[in-house]
Amino acid sequence: MNTPTVIRPRAEDVEGQPILRPLPSAKCRSVGPFVFFDHMLQTRYPAGKGMNIRQHPHIGLSTLTYLFEGEIQHKDSLGSDQRVKPGDVSWMTAGSAIAHVERTPETLKASGFSMHGLQIWLASPKKYEQGPGHYSHYPAASLPVSDNLGVRIRMIAGAGFCLESPVPVLSPTLYAELHLQTATTLLIPDEHEERALYVLDGDAQLDGEPVEAHSLVVLPAGEVMTLFAQSDCHAVLFGGAPMDGPRRINWNFVASDPALIDQARARWAAGDWPKVPGETERIELPVGRAAPTPL
Repeated sequence: MNTPTVIRPRAEDVEGQPILRPLPSAKCRSVGPFVFFDHMLQTRYPAGKGMNIRQHPHIGLSTLTYLFEGEIQHKDSLGSDQRVKPGDVSWMTAGSAIAHVERTPETLKASGFSMHGLQIWLASPKKYEQGPGHYSHYPAASLPVSDNLGVRIRMIAGAGFCLESPVPVLSPTLYAELHLQTATTLLIPDEHEERALYVLDGDAQLDGEPVEAHSLVVLPAGEVMTLFAQSDCHAVLFGGAPMDGPRRINWNFVASDPALIDQARARWAAGDWPKVPGETERIELPVGRAAPTPL
């Protein structure tokens, strides 16, 4: 039996929103197609305050936003303008070039609110890296759910546990939200080659070993594992098939070929990029070969 890899996330701040970022890390660069994982920590915004991530670019990836609390207004260069509520999936595939904005809706900001959620990137397979962009939104009620013996599973994207999400993933994917009541058990099958567990809240054990909240555990391939909830536990399980080759991440760009990143950086710096309708402000290209920042 192989030992799971445990990753402690690093704390970051994105436009005033505190986050924990366990992926990518020196211990693990990707899990299935997942190359980037941000946990937006539960944050209370007073009236008049909110999140405002200005216009910025992406290539070679899909972003997925999933909220537990709060709301986000998504706008992009395809003309999409969508209010995303808790339990919804906001899915954007960048292709060769897309720009988007994410901010707190004005009606929510006026009264004060709490924000809590997850934002992740999935690398596109090589054949889709330079394809057209796409945006789709899936209300919470459209996602399949299994609720049995104190264990509730919602399939956010991909397939597993005999559930399949309508989100149009580009490669075999697993992304499930788990709620386990105290003293319940979930067998985690080996139906996907690469898998990781992130505990959002609660005390849990994985094959008898404790798992701390806000830790990412990369599971050994080919092994069925047992998750036991010592208290009410909230977690996500994600992964899928290995990627078709390594990926480079630079700022908001993901690519199999470094030349694609160089081209994207030059285009954004020159203003040669699709624009979000009605938006004038944008996040400028960082100096140097910066790590990724906002979604």
